[in-house]
Amino acid sequence: MNYLRIFLMLLVSITVNGQSIIGQWETYDDSTKEKKALIEIYQKDNLYFAKIVKRFNGDNNAVCKACTGTKKNKPIVGLVIIENIKKVGNEFKGGTIMDPENGETYSCYLKLINANKLKVRGFLGFSVFGRTQYWIRKE
Repeated sequence: MNYLRIFLMLLVSITVNGQSIIGQWETYDDSTKEKKALIEIYQKDNLYFAKIVKRFNGDNNAVCKACTGTKKNKPIVGLVIIENIKKVGNEFKGGTIMDPENGETYSCYLKLINANKLKVRGFLGFSVFGRTQYWIRKE
């Protein structure tokens, strides 16, 4: 009986902690709450990245005029906006997020709130100054 209880508790723990951020996520405008973009998070070499797959409220052929370096004037759809995130416990951190509207890059961390909700925080310094968004998993 005790073995069954231990097994079930372990199974529940693995299921909750084993949820993945990989997949497609919908973003929403902070002020209007309108659906803004579809983002795909993927893993490469034990790091996580995210790219814009589709824009819902803008030209899908637009380029990132505000971006710098190799991303300048590249199409926004297909643009990698999150780079080099590492999984540390239940958080994903250590990488960056780029805002294609202003071309600025910020430190970033992600935290899975539940299977369908992801906390995304971009910040300067020690995360005191920044912005948090919640992305919803696309079904």
